[in-house]
Amino acid sequence: MTQTPSDHHSPRLVALIGFDGVQSLDLIGPMEVFAIANSALPEGQPPYRVILASAAGGDIVSNAGLRMAGMTPVADLPEGLDTIVVAGGGLDGLVREINDTELVAWLKARAPVTRRVASVCSGAFVLAAAGFLDGRRATTHWNSCELLAQFRPAVRVESDAIFVAEPPFYTSAGVTAGVDLCLALVEDDCGAATALAVARHLVLFMRRPGGQSQFSAGQTVQTAATPRLRALTADIVADPTGDLTLPTLAARAGMTERTFSRSFAKEVGDTPAAFVERARVDRAKALLETADWPLARVAERSGFNSLDALHRAFQKRVSATPGDYRARFGARR
Repeated sequence: MTQTPSDHHSPRLVALIGFDGVQSLDLIGPMEVFAIANSALPEGQPPYRVILASAAGGDIVSNAGLRMAGMTPVADLPEGLDTIVVAGGGLDGLVREINDTELVAWLKARAPVTRRVASVCSGAFVLAAAGFLDGRRATTHWNSCELLAQFRPAVRVESDAIFVAEPPFYTSAGVTAGVDLCLALVEDDCGAATALAVARHLVLFMRRPGGQSQFSAGQTVQTAATPRLRALTADIVADPTGDLTLPTLAARAGMTERTFSRSFAKEVGDTPAAFVERARVDRAKALLETADWPLARVAERSGFNSLDALHRAFQKRVSATPGDYRARFGARR
């Protein structure tokens, strides 16, 4: 694929593409990241120029009713775009975008001369419709991952990733994960110090701990569990280290072990031990993705009592060794 080299003496042109029914944060979140990056650097030429666009231009209305005016038609976007980001949103609007042959044709024409093409949330379906994700890893909102796999079986869907980089294509998980992705793009372009300044301004993690599974599992618990168990499971996800054996958890919940085990399985849909193990694996995955620590330290900071226990849990739940996972998803990949 031919790529146009970036001109570091002029702003990188970033096109954020939305549509009627778009999730407003899918556009506004990335827009804020690039805008704050412009103000975070010393005085001089800002690194980005952001253009809001849609297939037809004009006004669009988000799924929450926010009207955004003055969108540039994609056909009128300038040459030399550095990055294209396709937002996601409501199903009706998304279906229109997927079926918009002119938009898909425009993306196919622009991709070979654009350094990066990215999606936020269900915007991945538009990239998939263009065939960009065939044979590649990709992600989308956790509740749409199975649908994406059905829609385009050639896509290797990573249901737990916050974002996936398969240059020149990038996909992010649901809604606010677009901010995580764009922070990573800013880090690539402008360095870690600038990205950290943006993250601090937005009061965000530079790299969010854990994958999407912590949110999908958490949502399931929130809808089914009583407040007592919701609070306990949230505490486990937040800190999966320490003594989380059945007697200790039952005591924290104020129940007998038998009653706690029965209630937990009914309300959470898993045994206490299995839930704790999943939380610890999620924490280990986050550390393997972002920290250059020895595996023994990763095991300790994730709540496993030994490196062997970390390996067994990974083989069971990830079908890979911790080392293989780090080689695939680590920051130094």
